[in-house]
Amino acid sequence: MKKNVVYFIFVLFLMILPKTLKGSGMRSDRKPAPQGRAERVLFTDSAGRQVEIPAKITRITASGSLAQMFLIAIAPDLLCTVTSAFPQQEAEFMPGYLANLPAAGQFYGAANINLEEIAAIGPEIVIDVGESKDTIAEDMDAISKAVAVPTVHIAAGLRSTPEAFRTLGGLLGRQEKGEALAAFCEKTLAWADRIMAQAGNNKKPALYCLGKQGLNVLAAGTFHTEVLDKLADNRAVVSNPASRGTGNETNIEQLLLWDPEVILFGFNSVYDSAGSDPVWRQMRAVRNGAYYEVPQGPHNWMGGPPSINRYLGMLWMLKIFYPEYADFDLYAEVAEYYRLFYSFELSQERFNALTARSLQPRGPAL
Repeated sequence: MKKNVVYFIFVLFLMILPKTLKGSGMRSDRKPAPQGRAERVLFTDSAGRQVEIPAKITRITASGSLAQMFLIAIAPDLLCTVTSAFPQQEAEFMPGYLANLPAAGQFYGAANINLEEIAAIGPEIVIDVGESKDTIAEDMDAISKAVAVPTVHIAAGLRSTPEAFRTLGGLLGRQEKGEALAAFCEKTLAWADRIMAQAGNNKKPALYCLGKQGLNVLAAGTFHTEVLDKLADNRAVVSNPASRGTGNETNIEQLLLWDPEVILFGFNSVYDSAGSDPVWRQMRAVRNGAYYEVPQGPHNWMGGPPSINRYLGMLWMLKIFYPEYADFDLYAEVAEYYRLFYSFELSQERFNALTARSLQPRGPAL
């Protein structure tokens, strides 16, 4: 009789549990951990790893700057470290209290993590958001082992960013905020899909040139060029595209062969001097003045890192590449982005300053 009662209670628990999770807004991949530890739950991350984490997360370290950008958007108050001190062009847009958090480095990119600092601060979890590399499971396990803190990966490419925000919302108890961020991203993607369908085969031949000499390009087919490849005919086709923010180094002869209709110059590149340089003026984009500087603030709108800032880049590029189809108010959408993602009220004047070199063609070279 006793065994039957135990069995009945166990079955009843299994029947009630999914409804309880659904009613709480918690994702179904976040389940109570074994051994009766009610204060812990199991979370299945995008690498397929089941990770035991706190049921209520209050202290987070980001794995790197890309993940940090997602976390600042959805739950900045839960960060207990930052990857580095914010430079002025970033600090202006960030919640002030983030500047007082210790800078503990990052596991990716600069790979300058301060393990002793992390241990002293005591985050409850390390969260990684971004590209699911082939070694992602091993990478997460290595980070978790190094800091003795559970580490999870949430995939976030251009298309999967909305789902990443919903996952973060469930993980952190910020479902409403996660849904608002996801909805903005989905709206932007829907506009891009519609406008590109209208443009048809008339994609703008373009290059993104960066670096001090403008001789680095973001080559087609990488995680860093998802937006450029979607919205333009990215002429930078190379045999070994580099999946890094600095792109592939090339030379002016190759740029002349690609000869795009439009050039996007990276911040602090050769935007100012290209029009008066006799070599750059051999390119039709420069000769016709069809070149722009990528806006910067708080991050590069094209990427660098390739995170949520790319949605700003998408709105901007749609407007300059296909103005006949991009019938939305760019300032209104950018202001909404800054309000949602940074809790920052972007004035028309500040928007004008951010885009002063980015919205109008430079004009024909003399």
